[in-house]
Amino acid sequence: MIEIAGLGTIRPELLKSSLETGRLVIGGKSLSTRRASVSDIISLIERKAQILTSKDIAMIIHLCDIRCGSKVVEGGAGSGALTIALLASVASAGNVTTYELRDDFAAITSRNVNLAGLSDRWSLKKADICSGIDERDINAVIVDIPNPWDCVQSASDALDVGGSFCAFVPNVNQVERTVHALRDRGFAEIRAFETLLREMVVHNRGIRPSSDMLGHTGYVIVSMSKP
Repeated sequence: MIEIAGLGTIRPELLKSSLETGRLVIGGKSLSTRRASVSDIISLIERKAQILTSKDIAMIIHLCDIRCGSKVVEGGAGSGALTIALLASVASAGNVTTYELRDDFAAITSRNVNLAGLSDRWSLKKADICSGIDERDINAVIVDIPNPWDCVQSASDALDVGGSFCAFVPNVNQVERTVHALRDRGFAEIRAFETLLREMVVHNRGIRPSSDMLGHTGYVIVSMSKP
């Protein structure tokens, strides 16, 4: 049973069937229903590590050209927010393999991926991505680890020609070290970004920027492999 505040409990199958019409009548009240979006799912997942924000996830997926059928290797599971977004983007024609060393992060990400219903296209490996990547002809290697420069060689070996290497780091010294490692290995089109998000508040008398701004969360470094 699922509890709805102020209306009591309903059977899950009733809620599921209501998605076809977008309406649910319960307790004499008519409610609108819709399928949970990726953003909804990520907002509800169990968290142990700090998750990437939507602004950074969106940039990563866009810059790495993640699409239906993409083959992606991820380094560092965290709580699985990026994993879930990647799995939704590659769809059933693609796949994501996650390398994670910590048992607690692996366990919580597994639970969250299963909750999202996306485990059919996901593989989890308890291994150090910096020590080597088993997969080959990969479209993108994306890492959220403290030392991304140490896995540049592994990524280079695994990526298809023109594949993307992407790292998310919180500090500028990590950006510098990663960029130098990518240059030394011969990666092309190396760029680093910081995305800032500010909502616009619309009133009857005008529009103003929100006083609350989602500023620095981290830096996204992206590059392309060469033959």
